[in-house]
Amino acid sequence: MNGATPARALDAAKRTAAGAVERSAEELVELSHRIHAHPEISFEEVQSSAWCADALDSAGFDVTTGICDLPTAFSATIGTGPLVVGICCEYDALPDVGHACGHNIIAAAAVGAGLALASLADDLGLTVRVLGTPAEEGGGGKILMLQRGGFDGLNASMMVHPWPSELVQMPCLAVTHFDVEYTGREAHASAFPELGINAADAITVAQVAIGLLRQHANAGDQVHGIVTLGGAAPNIVPARTRAKYYVRANTLEALASWLPRVERCFEAGALATGSTLELLPQGPTYSEFRVDESMAGLYQRNAEALGRSFASPQAKVVAASTDMANVSLAMPAIHPTLGLDSLPAVNHQAAFAAHCVTPIADKALLEGATAMAWTVVDLATDDEQRSRLLEVAYGAD
Repeated sequence: MNGATPARALDAAKRTAAGAVERSAEELVELSHRIHAHPEISFEEVQSSAWCADALDSAGFDVTTGICDLPTAFSATIGTGPLVVGICCEYDALPDVGHACGHNIIAAAAVGAGLALASLADDLGLTVRVLGTPAEEGGGGKILMLQRGGFDGLNASMMVHPWPSELVQMPCLAVTHFDVEYTGREAHASAFPELGINAADAITVAQVAIGLLRQHANAGDQVHGIVTLGGAAPNIVPARTRAKYYVRANTLEALASWLPRVERCFEAGALATGSTLELLPQGPTYSEFRVDESMAGLYQRNAEALGRSFASPQAKVVAASTDMANVSLAMPAIHPTLGLDSLPAVNHQAAFAAHCVTPIADKALLEGATAMAWTVVDLATDDEQRSRLLEVAYGAD
């Protein structure tokens, strides 16, 4: 079936893919719900990654776990064709709110797409690689895997992501993550406050400065954080404070201009109070997303053929960040969303987590799996698309 494929053969391949998802529907929904019920945060997804890897191993995939020196990463491969397509499988949860970003759906949909393509891969001249990618929520698992060879040999990559509405591509900002630590000096807050250096005042000064800086931010420039240590007791001048911060911008280039301005706000806190400051990077920097428009168009047509309806462009750009964006700078990639009709509940709310195990969510994961599989079939059987992708194998000499 390589090269130009008659419409009848193409339709047959897509029926085969859809049938595989349908036959596996109960297993895939159960996998999604099980991951949702056992949330594991970044780099600790021991059970979730094993459940996904086991499902693929049972379907005949060649599975290797612990790749790229990441214990919860895996690679599952089937087929021997020259066109190598990666399907990314996320499964990390958020602290406190669990799977409030729907990574249980992402994981099950990725497994489902793999199962859909398993029997077709060799006939289509494909190698299908499902990649278990830990720690999207701040740890940059995909970026580490890119750096360590986990994506080598891929011609293209894709995934789907739950969202309140259906989008061809989730808008993405570049982001860097870091911890802030101030060190001052303890003293009795009532008897000898003049002998103390108040590290909590330092973070307060920094927060005020950041609030004022926002007036001068460009569109897309963002900064937000939390204080994780504010002191030990009211009658002790705090000698140590800690905070976690994210700084975002439209692109890596814009981030390089915006970040130093934010850092100077933290420096101001140290200067004003006499405390010392440490800014500690936490994981790699996430980039902006470069959408492969041809792949995105194929995915949209396939999703619409399944009855999914895409939202109109939003007046307000609602953007998040993902380490899949870094993948998109290395190879053709897409990251469409699966609408869960969840409003007013949105990602990273406990209410959104509840939406991720509803009948709507279950339907979305099955249709997302099928739409991804159909898109891979289109890429493999269209001469122009196939030739284009074969020219861009990632990591090739």
